[in-house]
Parts: sequence; C-alpha cells; structure tokens
Amino acid sequence: MVVQTLRSATAATIAYVIALRLSPEPAPLTAPLTALLVVQVTFYATLTNGIRRVNAVVAGVLVAIAFSVLVGLTWWSLALLIVASLAVGHLVRVEEYVAEVAISAMLVLGVTTIGFTAWARIVETLIGAVVGTACNLLLPPPVWVDEAGRSIEDLARRLRQLMLRMGEEAAGGIPWQRAAERLHEARRLDQHIAHVDASLRQAEDSLRLNPRVKEGLLHRVVLRTGLDTLEICTVVLRVLARSFTDLAKARGSEELFPPRTGATVEQLLSEIGDAVVSFAVLVTTHLSQDAESAETRLTAELHTAAGTRDRLATLLRDEVAGNWENWQLLGAVLTEANRIIDELDTEHRTRRLLEELDRVSREQRAKLPRTTRLRERLGVQDELWRNRTGFGERSR
Repeated sequence: MVVQTLRSATAATIAYVIALRLSPEPAPLTAPLTALLVVQVTFYATLTNGIRRVNAVVAGVLVAIAFSVLVGLTWWSLALLIVASLAVGHLVRVEEYVAEVAISAMLVLGVTTIGFTAWARIVETLIGAVVGTACNLLLPPPVWVDEAGRSIEDLARRLRQLMLRMGEEAAGGIPWQRAAERLHEARRLDQHIAHVDASLRQAEDSLRLNPRVKEGLLHRVVLRTGLDTLEICTVVLRVLARSFTDLAKARGSEELFPPRTGATVEQLLSEIGDAVVSFAVLVTTHLSQDAESAETRLTAELHTAAGTRDRLATLLRDEVAGNWENWQLLGAVLTEANRIIDELDTEHRTRRLLEELDRVSREQRAKLPRTTRLRERLGVQDELWRNRTGFGERSR
C-alpha cells in the first residue's frame, strides 16, 4: 500500500510539472488527475485504464464541439449533452469512464473558447496517461502471485478444518441441528471462494505485460485450474455435509455411524483434508524441486486416503446388507468422498492443466494471430511447450 501510494503521488506530480510547460491552461489539473487514475496496481490495468480514459476524454470533447456548433449551452441542451455523452461512452466501450465522457463534454461546453479548452484537456489527458504508463515501466508494480497463493492455501485450510470437525462428529450421536450447522458453514465457503477469485484475478492482471515475469501464461493457468479444483471440492463437501444432515435426521437419537465406521469416516476426512492442503501447496509452489516434493507428498496422501476409502466401502456395504433403510445416504457419503479424491488426483490435474493451456493458446492464436506468430519466431511458444511437457511428465 505504501509503495502504491508513492508511485501514484510521483506520477501525478511529474504529470503536473510537464503539463505546466505544455498545456495552455494556467492550472492543468487534468494531467495529474489522469495519472492518478491511470497508475493502478498492475501494469496491465494501468495500460488499459490509460487507453480507456484517453478515449473517454476525446469522445467527450468531440461531443462538446458538436453541441457548441449546433445548439450552444442552454438548460435543455445540457440535458441532451449528458444523455448523448453517456450514450457515446457506452458505444466506445470506456467501461468505468463513461461518466468521464459527460464530464469532459460539460467542462468544454461551459467555456467560451471551445477550441482552446478542448485542446488543453486532450493534451493534459495524454500527458497524464503517458506519465502514468511510464511510471509503471520505470517502477514496475508488484506481482501479486504470492498473495493469491496465500489465499488459495487459506481456502484449503478452511476446507480441512471443516472436514476435521465433520469427522470428529461422525462417530457420535449428534443432533441434526449440529449437522445442519456444518452444512451452513460449508455454504459460507462460497463467500471465501469469491474473495480468492478476486485475489487471483489481480494476480493474473499483474502477470500480463509484466517485463519482470516469464511464463506468465503458465502461472495463470496453474493457479486458475487449482482454484477450480478447490471450488469443486468445496461443492462436493457441501453435498457431503448435506448427506450428513439428512442421515442425522434419519437416525434420530441414534449414532450417525457405528463406532468402527465412524472412526473410519473420521480418518478418511482427516486424510482427505491433508491432501487438500498439499494440493494447494503444490499449486502455489513454483515449478521447482519444492513442487516435486509437494507432488510426492500429495500422491502418498491420496494413496493412503484411497485405502481408507476402500475400508469404509467394506464397512458401509456390511451395514447396508444388514439394514437397507438408509442405503442411499450411506452410498452418497462414499461417492462424495471418492469424488474429492479423484479431483485431487495428480493425473487428473495434469490432464486438466494441459487442456486449459491448449484452450488458452488457441484463443490467443484466434484473437492475436500476428502476436502469436511473433512469439513463435522468438521461440516463446516452444519454451512454454517444453515447460508444459516437463510439468506433465513430473505429474505422472
């Protein structure tokens, strides 16, 4: 936050000093205002915001010039000016700067020397946009990958804590109200997923067009597919909590599971929870020896969980053989636990990652064919493919 404040203040000050020399206005405050708005937390956001803001100001100036020639400034022409400016803002797709189109149009139309003011406003906006972009080139913004990684790991730990609580209660005769509390807790995880998704989008923007980052596409896809997997696990865990709630209602005052089965359920959820955290660590670890050790640990934990799952399947089968009353719910518990194990499987993850890389590469070729050809000539695509292939081989 301190670094971002200093970068914004520096860009605004430099833009004002330059505008004093180039703008005909005595106090060219539009330049520092533009620089302040343009300097965002990522270079990609800075560039896109600068382009949109310049487009908004130019569009507003053109609308004001057209109104000054046709009708001048009256109360009804001002209303029409605002409506026309907002409509033009949507047409030129300046997004959050739609209001800037109307503001620029009103400021220009409200003065007597239209051409003088219009030119000054365009010059100041260009100065602010250029200075803001240059500031991010000279003082590169931080890469927010580590913060996004911490958010993903925090989500995984929340999942694990919920699994542990559900496992501890599995062997007891808990009332359905307590099981319902775990269901509501699982539903609240959706809010945390939205927070992680926002953090990940910021990290993805910080990787785009950042000169300090290599293989930004690979990092973005690894984090995004990792979050997708954790989101699926969250949904499945919510369904599992629902199954526990329904089973508690059906059991009444009886135990949720027999003692031996309940202990196995607790062990299985504990092992799956450990695997979820290891998966998050693997996703957020850079492609290095640390990633290989994290993958080895995840594979071992999933193997252990699969063995516990098989023991649970035998116990549940024996219980259903003696009493068919709740066979659907007991089968659902096993199915949902198995689904999480399958989602965390390293081969499944590798396949999903390679498919996503191929999809993103195809979209880039379709949208930017010239840039793609240039990257291929420079060997960027070949290097990405080698890294991708090596990553897939390690996962296998």
